Amino acid sequence: MSTDRAQSSPQSDDQSKSSLEEIRAARLEKAAQLKQSGQNPYAYRWDVTHHAADLQSKYADLANGEEVPVVVAIAGRILARRVFGKLAFFNLQDETGTIQLYLDKTRIQEGMAETPTAFNDLKQLTDVGDIIGAKGTIKRTEKGELSVYVNQYAVLTKSLLPLPDKWHGLTDVAKRYRQRYVDLIVNPDVRETFRRRALITAAIRRYLDQQGFIEIETPVLQTEAGGADARPFTTYHNTLEMPLFLRIATELHLKRLIVGGFEKVFELGRIFRNEGISTRHNPEFTTIEIYQAYADYNDMMALTEAIVAYAAQEVLGTLQITYQGTAIDLTPPWRRVTMHEAVQEKTGIDFSQFTTLEDAKAAAVKAGMTNLDDVTSIGKLLNEAFEQTVETTLVQPTFIIDYPVEISPLAKPHRSKPGLVERFELFVVGRETANSFSELTDPIDQRERLEAQAARKAAGDLEAHGVDEDFITALEYGMPPTGGLGIGIDRLVMLLTDCASIRDAIAFPLLKPEKPDAEA
Repeated sequence: MSTDRAQSSPQSDDQSKSSLEEIRAARLEKAAQLKQSGQNPYAYRWDVTHHAADLQSKYADLANGEEVPVVVAIAGRILARRVFGKLAFFNLQDETGTIQLYLDKTRIQEGMAETPTAFNDLKQLTDVGDIIGAKGTIKRTEKGELSVYVNQYAVLTKSLLPLPDKWHGLTDVAKRYRQRYVDLIVNPDVRETFRRRALITAAIRRYLDQQGFIEIETPVLQTEAGGADARPFTTYHNTLEMPLFLRIATELHLKRLIVGGFEKVFELGRIFRNEGISTRHNPEFTTIEIYQAYADYNDMMALTEAIVAYAAQEVLGTLQITYQGTAIDLTPPWRRVTMHEAVQEKTGIDFSQFTTLEDAKAAAVKAGMTNLDDVTSIGKLLNEAFEQTVETTLVQPTFIIDYPVEISPLAKPHRSKPGLVERFELFVVGRETANSFSELTDPIDQRERLEAQAARKAAGDLEAHGVDEDFITALEYGMPPTGGLGIGIDRLVMLLTDCASIRDAIAFPLLKPEKPDAEA
């Protein structure tokens, strides 16, 4: 740290001495005094000509003590203040980074002659957290700190609440999520995560646009939830007097578009599932679903590789990344292995050899698998074995292909393997990141599968859904052979930004309300 900035954690002058209420009252009084001196503590605008990172880069070679007579105007939040008699040094942060403000009484009084108290106001009426604008020349101090040598300033927003004591980070994890705005102020790495998230989604859209895909928005409010096994959120439309569901997938409406004649469509948007919360799950999350006519799941594997590699290269500049200390190679092609093969590799059990569920369960129990009482078919048992023994071991990008039909109600039957469907899931660092099918286009087969799901719903399965009759009607008009792909954007962002929890990849994750102190 430069000697021109505070050597310890900066804080507002009264923060360590007073309660939060007293600090707020004192800052309100300062806002009133600014008004009395002719300054609006909540300004309308400020002409910004430069940002901190631009200046740091452009003048990186400026010698100590040298001044450049170009006038710049910047704006940002005060992160640190060092005030002396006729000098003050502020550390100012904008979206791009930080830069020092070099504040000299004589220079400011000359530049703001119409406000004789300007320098004293700056010393006495500003605090860490305030947003100010400053104009001046560029100078590197004798101690080596690049600075804006200020001749004019304005308080743009008076902050009433103090920032956390330690400027290098808000460390209370729950508070970071509840008060993300504070987290963003004091933790530059968090801002970088969400900047990269925006770049990742932009890169994905750009790549798909280059391949001839178009994005079409589909309804969030739906009369019948579908497209996945998931418990939906319910709501009610007062005027139409009808219950509705928040969508659990965009699949069924995007497929309607394929029926209607579009050949390459996608939607990147929010999905809502009334399920648990964990480091991998948030009830409101973002996916992209992509459908391509005349393609199958093999084409979708190639597309998945291309999308992820393109996003990583565009945003990070490399396909060799590190996630939580583990090196990950995103260079295509990625390993492809069937679910049967993956389970057999880990357990030694070939589930395709069994003709009865009882024999298959006995072998699974012998191999150490548990909680199998509710498993009702060999296909579901295979999936359970995969989840218990294989999933978390898939660190490098791996396509698990050819799933049991029982757990894939929207996928086309495998063209050469009875009892399986043409489906894959992409696993990286032990978690599912993408899901894809050769889409089911046979309306009779589709009706039978949806009716079986409806029977599960009637029996009390909260994740099963009824028959979407309009979707069946659409299929009866004819849907061309189609490959479908869904990618979890939050999990992809986690991977590419090295976030341990999904909450770190979502700006405002859902949280339980805080209990009042009396109830805590």
